[in-house]
Amino acid sequence: MKAVEQLQNTQVFGTHFNGYFNPDTIHKDVLTCKERELTESKIVKDLETAIQLSKLKDGMTISFHHHFRDGDKVLNLVMDKLAKMGFRNLTLAASSLLDCHEPLIEHIKNGVISRIETSGMRGKLAEFISQGMMGFPVVFRSHGGRAYAIEKDDIHIDVAFLGAPSCDSFGNANGYSRDNNNGITCGSMGYARTDAEHADVTIILTDNIVPYPNLPAGIPQNCVDYIVKVDTVGDPSGIMKGATRYTENPKELLIAETAAEVIAASGRLKEGFSLQMGSGGASLATARFLKSKMEKEGIHASFALGGITGQIVKMHEEGWIKKIMDVQSFDLEAAKSLKDNRFHQQISASYYASPGNPGSATNQLDVVILSALEVDVNFNVNVLTGSDGVIRGAIGGHQDTAAGASVSIIVCPLIRGRIASIVDKVGCVVTPGKTVDIIVTDRGVAVNPLRPDLVEQLSQSAIPIIPIERLKTEAQRLIGKPEPIRYSNKVVGVVTYRDGSIIDLVYQVERK
Repeated sequence: MKAVEQLQNTQVFGTHFNGYFNPDTIHKDVLTCKERELTESKIVKDLETAIQLSKLKDGMTISFHHHFRDGDKVLNLVMDKLAKMGFRNLTLAASSLLDCHEPLIEHIKNGVISRIETSGMRGKLAEFISQGMMGFPVVFRSHGGRAYAIEKDDIHIDVAFLGAPSCDSFGNANGYSRDNNNGITCGSMGYARTDAEHADVTIILTDNIVPYPNLPAGIPQNCVDYIVKVDTVGDPSGIMKGATRYTENPKELLIAETAAEVIAASGRLKEGFSLQMGSGGASLATARFLKSKMEKEGIHASFALGGITGQIVKMHEEGWIKKIMDVQSFDLEAAKSLKDNRFHQQISASYYASPGNPGSATNQLDVVILSALEVDVNFNVNVLTGSDGVIRGAIGGHQDTAAGASVSIIVCPLIRGRIASIVDKVGCVVTPGKTVDIIVTDRGVAVNPLRPDLVEQLSQSAIPIIPIERLKTEAQRLIGKPEPIRYSNKVVGVVTYRDGSIIDLVYQVERK
C-alpha cells in the first residue's frame, strides 16, 4: 500500500485512470470508433470548409506536390478559392511548378502570393518571374534540399494541400486506385508524403473516395487532417504527357552507348550495383545499352532509384533489377507496377535524398546518369536557366544524386542547334563541379581531374578521354562565341545547395 501511495505522488505515470475516455486528455479528432459512434470521418463538405478549419491566415505558407505534372488541377483550384476568400501575402512552397500553373501569375499580381519556394518552374510563369515581376526572389531547392528544409523547419508548412487519385474516409491516400483501373493515376507520392508528415495541417483533395482502409498508403491517415471530394484532381493526358522520351536521334544514341561503356569501364558494373537513370532521351537509351551489357555478363542490379520509368520496370520484371525505390513515377507503366508489385515501393523525398538523413538512398547509389543544359570547364552544371538566362527547368534531384552516387555521369550533346553545352562558365551553378565525375558528349568524354581513380580506369579502355577545355574549344569552333547575356541588378531567384546554403543567384535579364 505504501508503494502505491509513493507512485501516486510521482509524475512518472501521469494522471489516474478515469473511465475508458477522458475528454481532458484526448482530442476529439483522435477519438475511437466508439466515441465517433461509427458515423464521423475526416471528409468535410467542401474546400472552403477545409480551409476555414485549417485556421489558415494571411502570410502563412501553403504547399503542393507536382506528381500530377502538367495535368495538375489541384493547385490552381485551391489558389482560386484562396483568392476568392480574400487571402493575401501567402508563401507558396510547391515541390515544382510547370506550364499548367500559369494562372499563378494573376495571384502574384494581385498579392495573394508574395513568395515562392520550389524546385523549378517552366513556361509563362517562369518567364514572368525571369522578367523581375515578383517582389521577392524565388527560392529554388533540390528535392533533397527541400525535404531537409522542411525537416529543419526552414520551410514551415502551415497547410499542405495534396491531391490524391484515391483516399479513404480517414485519409489513407494513394497515387493510384485499386478499385478503379480507369481512374487518374500518378503513381508514387514521394514528394507529397514529406509535406504531409511535417505540415501543421494536411488537406487531401481527391475525386475518388474508396473503402477504408486504402492500403498500402502513399500518405497514411495519421498525417491527414481533412479530406475534400472534388470533381477531378488532374488530367490523365497531362500527367503522363512528355514524362519520358524514347529517342532515335543518332547523336543521343551515340552518347547513350558511350555512357554505358563508361559505366562498365568505371568498374561499377558488377553484381549488386545500384543505379538511377533520368527520363530524357539519352538517359533512357543508356538504360537499353546497359541492359545489353548486364545480359551479356549475367549481372543484376540490387536496386533502381528515383524517378522511375517503364523501362526500369521492364528490367525489373525481367529479373535484371531486383528492387525499385520510387519517389516519382514518370509514366503509366511505372505507376501500374507500383500498384501491383511488392518489390516496387514508393519512398518519401526525405528517404530519397535529404542530406539530414544519414540513410538517404542517394548515398547508396553506385551510378547516376544525369542531363544538363550546360556544363563549364570546372564541371559545374546548370539545369535551371537556358542559354538566354531565362528560368526554364528544375533542380530536381540533380544536386542530391551527384553528391551521393559513387559515379555521377552527365550526358549532353556538345552543341544543341547553335547553342554550346560546354562553356567557359555556366549561367547558373546548380550542381557544383566537385560532385560531377564524368561528362559524356557525342564528341568525347571528359573526366573530372578530382577523380584520378576514374581517369586511370577509363584510360585503360578504348573510350576517348578528352580534357573538358578542349571540348569547350571545339564547341566554340563549331558555333562561335555567343554575345554575353546582359543582366540587371535585380535578383529574381536564389539557388540553394542541398544543405540550404546559397550556391548562386538568378538575375533579371535585360530586355533588348
